[in-house]
Amino acid sequence: MQRTPPRSDQGQRGSVTAEAALTLPVVMAVVLVVAWALSLGVAEIRAVDAARDGARQAARGDDPAAVREAAERTAPSGSRIQLHRDGDMVAVTVSVVAHAPRWLLVPLPPVHLSSTSTVEVEGDESPNT
Repeated sequence: MQRTPPRSDQGQRGSVTAEAALTLPVVMAVVLVVAWALSLGVAEIRAVDAARDGARQAARGDDPAAVREAAERTAPSGSRIQLHRDGDMVAVTVSVVAHAPRWLLVPLPPVHLSSTSTVEVEGDESPNT
């Protein structure tokens, strides 16, 4: 009776399962971090838009309450809005601290996002004709 030589893949049994078990959590972690980075990008864009909207209102000469209201409509929740006027220039700064979401399951430090928009206040001067 002849013995059949052992198959070379017998030592490899289950290796695909083990490799998948190791790489799947890493892939999921990367996907979650990318999702968090995208949400940070969205928050930054909203802060830029809010600063721009507030500055536009301030350029028209609206009162500070209307400027804040215009900025708050667009700003991410929990944002801090600051107004600064220096002569005929006005600056609106929107800042927010973005915390890592609980679904990320990784303790990341908070990220500070800020945007400032500076504009010249429009005057009441009529053109000389």
